[in-house]
Amino acid sequence: MSGIPSEGAAVAATHDPLAPLRREWIRHSPAERLTRWIMFLTIVAAVVWAIRTIDIIPEFLADAPEQMADLLVRMWPPDLAAYPRGIHAALIETLHIASLGTAFGFVMAIPLALMAARNICRIPALNALAQVGLVASRSVNSLVWALIFVAVFGPGAAAGVFAIAFRSIGFVGKLLAEALEEMNPGPREALRAAGAPWGAEMLKAVWPQIRPAFWGVALFRWDINVRESAVLGLVGAGGIGVVLEDAINFFQWDQVATILLAILAVVLVAEIVVTRVRARLL
Repeated sequence: MSGIPSEGAAVAATHDPLAPLRREWIRHSPAERLTRWIMFLTIVAAVVWAIRTIDIIPEFLADAPEQMADLLVRMWPPDLAAYPRGIHAALIETLHIASLGTAFGFVMAIPLALMAARNICRIPALNALAQVGLVASRSVNSLVWALIFVAVFGPGAAAGVFAIAFRSIGFVGKLLAEALEEMNPGPREALRAAGAPWGAEMLKAVWPQIRPAFWGVALFRWDINVRESAVLGLVGAGGIGVVLEDAINFFQWDQVATILLAILAVVLVAEIVVTRVRARLL
């Protein structure tokens, strides 16, 4: 049997009690060492290939610190007087875009999450279809969604709202589907055995278990959307990004500094609000 030393090994150990101390321990097997080296060489080759492909101009790299210092000099001091003239309204519009986009994203993500959860939807074809929808939403960047909806709705906040919503579907749906699959099936089975309808199962057995995950995902996604909606205006989707692009195009660097400070302040306030609300709800 394996694990029982042979008679010869037992005799050798009896004659040489220090034999176990002279064993050579190797951390990785030869196959593992070969695999590690292959992975290391592959990563190095990929990095070298990327550097050669993107065609970095050394003169621009050498001049970058000087250009950055000159830009910072032009941005100081910030033009705080420009804030009430147009920055404040654009900032409020950015918050509206993030909030409405998050709400619409949840409305569209919840059905996909129910379809993607295998313990809720028992039809494999619907599970696969929902997963495709969630992956498609996550695979397209918010700016790309914004470009698509600017082409559909034209420039403005509506394109930003739908871009945020469609980007949020994959994130929200995936996390809610995972929360649904990880819940305790006992309460739902008890209600089903008692003859409760499907809606009662969802309301009385499923919702109490996923409620912390739901509110946590909602707050976290809104926090992310506040950051993302700040740059959608660069492609015409409304918000403070429009004001930022105009200031950059007209070389009004003191106004650019004010806009960046306003964005930073809103992000910090959103972080504090999300943390406080999450602590109270969860």
